[in-house]
Amino acid sequence: MNLKKIIAFIAVAGIIVAGIVAYVVYNKAFVPNTKFTEKEVYVYIPTNSSYEEVKEILNPYLKNLDKFDFMATNRKYNQNIIAGRFLLKKGMTNFDIVRALRLNSPVRVAFNNQESIGNLAGRLASQTEPDSLDFVQAFTNPDFLKENEFTEETVLAMFIPDTYEFYWNTSASKIAEKMAKSYRRFWNNERTMKASDKSLTPLQVSTLASIVHKETVKADERARVAGVYLNRLATGMPLQADPTIIYAIKKRSGDFNQVIKRVLYDDLKIDSPYNTYVNAGLPPAPITMPDISAIDAVLNAEKHDYYYFCASPSKPGYHAFASNYAQHQINAKEYSQWVNKLGINR
Repeated sequence: MNLKKIIAFIAVAGIIVAGIVAYVVYNKAFVPNTKFTEKEVYVYIPTNSSYEEVKEILNPYLKNLDKFDFMATNRKYNQNIIAGRFLLKKGMTNFDIVRALRLNSPVRVAFNNQESIGNLAGRLASQTEPDSLDFVQAFTNPDFLKENEFTEETVLAMFIPDTYEFYWNTSASKIAEKMAKSYRRFWNNERTMKASDKSLTPLQVSTLASIVHKETVKADERARVAGVYLNRLATGMPLQADPTIIYAIKKRSGDFNQVIKRVLYDDLKIDSPYNTYVNAGLPPAPITMPDISAIDAVLNAEKHDYYYFCASPSKPGYHAFASNYAQHQINAKEYSQWVNKLGINR
């Protein structure tokens, strides 16, 4: 065989080998490798995960883990694991998957109406990587409380119910810091001045708003309810708010998940700073996490001469208001008869 033939043979062989290599690489990198039927799924990579742990997490979603391993190693993903929440789409290739695992997707975190830091911690833990204990410790950290001028009892007021965006693997302490910043943004000059005009601090507004929130689910009635309580505060009358009694019962038992639909006469004697039947003024802290409509209802309370209200049997969800005790007794009697007819004892 002459030299030209040898060179030609080597060239052809090289092309064939290169073609085989190219095919193998293409097959491992650019052929779809997902096996889930959904249009898209999210996978969660915990902080400090090893590459082997990542492969275990991905295994249920991939047709061929070895092919993924080839591409991940080739692109050095195995040496640089990123924790977080990652979006995988149906039909992705291994090249696409490795790229997706470098794009941490934020989560939209929502919470509302929590009555304790423990309940809030559980709610947040169900949506992010930190566990409940991490959140409780972050929210009650003495340095954090001092810096933001809260106590363990009042810190619930710092959390404004809304939808927030975090990375899934954000630490509890970082989330606490972001919540504190959000609280300061919420209490802008306009809201702060409105509170001051009513001789209330932001904490007192949140405390009263928490009572208003519990009294009525009707946002269009909250400003009127707030007006009743402000009238009482102005004249030194006790608030006599049933939701504070319910909260006191829950706080004493430690069970904030119990359902209490009716306050009994004996309940009004409970020894608690949250008992607004025996203690004048506002309770020491919010009894729940008031939503924004309740806070703004206090800041923009309706001006009227009502001092009393009770649930209205004829208009479910709303209340009957009265400017004097005699009319209130009539309204209250109608309500009591209605509740007894329904058989609600607790």
